[in-house]
Amino acid sequence: MMLLLRLLPPLLPFLLPALAAGQRAAELRLGLRGSPRGEVNPAFLSLTLDASLARDPRYVALLSNSKLRALATALSPGFLRFGGTETDFLIFDPNKDSTSEEKILWELQAQQEACGSRPAFAAVEKVLLDQWPSQEKLILAEQNRKKHKNTTITKNTLDILYSFANCSGFHLIFGLNALLRKGGLQWDSSNAQALLDYCASQRYNISWELGNEPNSFRKKSGIHIDGFQLGQDFIHLRQLLNNYALYQHAKLYGPDVGQPRKHTQRLLRSFLKSGGKVIDSVTWHHYYVNGRSATRRDFLSPEVLDTFATAIYEVLEDYWLSLLYKKLVGTKVLQVGLAGADKRKLRVYLHCTNNLNSKYRDGDVTLFALNLYNVTQHLQLPDHLLSKHVDQYLLLPHGKENILSRSIELNGRVLRMLDDETLPELMEKPLGPGSLLGLPAFSYGFYVIKNAKAIACI
Repeated sequence: MMLLLRLLPPLLPFLLPALAAGQRAAELRLGLRGSPRGEVNPAFLSLTLDASLARDPRYVALLSNSKLRALATALSPGFLRFGGTETDFLIFDPNKDSTSEEKILWELQAQQEACGSRPAFAAVEKVLLDQWPSQEKLILAEQNRKKHKNTTITKNTLDILYSFANCSGFHLIFGLNALLRKGGLQWDSSNAQALLDYCASQRYNISWELGNEPNSFRKKSGIHIDGFQLGQDFIHLRQLLNNYALYQHAKLYGPDVGQPRKHTQRLLRSFLKSGGKVIDSVTWHHYYVNGRSATRRDFLSPEVLDTFATAIYEVLEDYWLSLLYKKLVGTKVLQVGLAGADKRKLRVYLHCTNNLNSKYRDGDVTLFALNLYNVTQHLQLPDHLLSKHVDQYLLLPHGKENILSRSIELNGRVLRMLDDETLPELMEKPLGPGSLLGLPAFSYGFYVIKNAKAIACI
């Protein structure tokens, strides 16, 4: 279901073999005595909901799915961005009535509390889920033809979208249509104003974007907007937001350009010079691989990972990896070094442990590591930490598909939801003092070093 969470191929399942004769464990060097190197936002690891979902408003109702909300809630806090190519083809119509079929869906939802369960919706939901694969094929076919048409969204669409974000613990970032133009040049803000009027009347706390990948506007619509004009459009939007008490301090992000190659770099520089003063953060899109043509080798290539300086490892996530990150990894980044292995193929990171996790206490640290070698690698803690107990959370694929499996194991147990609203317990495997940390080929592991007494984490 192409809604919110894309489960990408997890990791290759090898059992931990004995340390091969003559093989040395890589030595970890952990900076526990100094200040943190930096700090990440608690909302790190956030999500995008593709605006193509609104092509048929019936499917927006699927955001009320209790399982989907449970999965999203477990990843909060975070941002939920409603955007993508279709952003620039959405027209808000505050006066349009829903079709009779859609009205049934909204009425079913209205029977329940805003963030509660919706048992009356289950039968209709099943029909929609059964029909979704055909709808997804239709959307993909239109994208491949690069022919886009406008889609009307109603107040009901905004209500459900905001409810999903709010009930799941996410802050909504809404992408406004930037291809509405006066005479092909200046941005026509009248439709955005109608949408803002409605959102403000409902007291919806939202941040905003304007357009998606303006570097490809000509390809998508035949309209060319240069960086200077785009900057002026953002100034116009900022002024429009200032007219609403609720949005005077709302965040504005942009310009959401594609990968910054030559043409895009010129557009971005010109945009920042023209309108950079009104945005809160500069945004761009980084694509490690083409998801429709990527090979297994691409997913395991250090060169691919190195294409993004901060290495957010999107190419190796699946939902459970994101969940473990949220549960175990705190915001403070610590110094970590490695000796005895290629740092590009054995990647290690160190943070203070998430202090919201009741299993752990201040001073504990979380080491997480990615092994791109095709054989097991071992990590050795520094001498002063050999007496510490470590909790291991090792992720491996489940089944014969190996790295292509869509199921994943945590410490040997398959991770599956217990029901539509209950996630499985993320059970650690305790390692005794002095244990080597074993990472099978192509695996990913989190290791909480208890009582590490890291100064930055106390």
